[in-house]
Amino acid sequence: MHFAVAGAAGFVGSHLCERLIADGHSVLAIDNFITGSPGNLDSLRNEPRFAFLEHDVCRPLSISTPLDVVMNLASPASPKDYLEHSLETLDVGSNGTRNLLELARAHSARSLLASTSECYGDPDVHPQREDYWGNVNPVGPRSCYDEAKRFAEAVTMAYHRKYAMRTRIARIFNTYGPRMKLDDGRVVPNLIDQALKGLPLTVYGDGSQTRSFCYVSDLVDGLIRLSLSDEPYPVNLGNPHEMTVLEFAEAVRAATGSSSIIEFRELPTDDPRRRRPDIAKAQRLLDWKPRVPFDEGLRLTIDHIRRQQQVSV
Repeated sequence: MHFAVAGAAGFVGSHLCERLIADGHSVLAIDNFITGSPGNLDSLRNEPRFAFLEHDVCRPLSISTPLDVVMNLASPASPKDYLEHSLETLDVGSNGTRNLLELARAHSARSLLASTSECYGDPDVHPQREDYWGNVNPVGPRSCYDEAKRFAEAVTMAYHRKYAMRTRIARIFNTYGPRMKLDDGRVVPNLIDQALKGLPLTVYGDGSQTRSFCYVSDLVDGLIRLSLSDEPYPVNLGNPHEMTVLEFAEAVRAATGSSSIIEFRELPTDDPRRRRPDIAKAQRLLDWKPRVPFDEGLRLTIDHIRRQQQVSV
């Protein structure tokens, strides 16, 4: 099949491109490098079924080659990135999403939106099911990302209803693995980088807030399965194993052999207290669940970040 992947040079996007090529598909990768890295796609440069287009999807795009699936991962995703690029984040969630839907419509292609668990905000329902409407602060500092994704879901459903398009929506929970940027502000690379350097491990609040960490290869498998499914409504993709941020920091310290102390800082505004996906829908419709054990995924991520640090010295 012929896939277009927007946001291809990002953390998840680059792993998705590699998996699609490995499965025998053709990939047109699209990115403007506002947060993605060209180096993330180095392994694919000489692949005959891989092509790259540098383009900002907030501008319309016309593709002459055949497309069967358009996958929209084009958005800053870490707090550091979307707070620095707040207007661009809102733009890509609105205009960018619509342009990619128009691209899929022009090719009678399937369309997949990479949405987010941030649509649930600081949830009052736990674990989070797809029929929960969320508890989002529309004017808080995180709203540029949360509301961009909520709008992206709304416009995706509008195209589905108006044009009978085969649209799919993935609500992605915390994902980790190689190629996360060391300075992107997310808990996994932050704590691993600090532990490997012997620096204090930064934990916000008292560390009792929870997260559920899914290894990137499991997420990519879920995205592909969802893109080829018949489900137009949102589907959670994430690992239902829940742990506190403090427990995660202690796991990082143990896995790295670090003697770093844990340093507590003020909790950021609107930081979710609990985050855990209900994946019953994904299990039922996609026959999908995470398979990479946490310890194995953590080891692979630590090894990658250790190599990154050595290169940057």
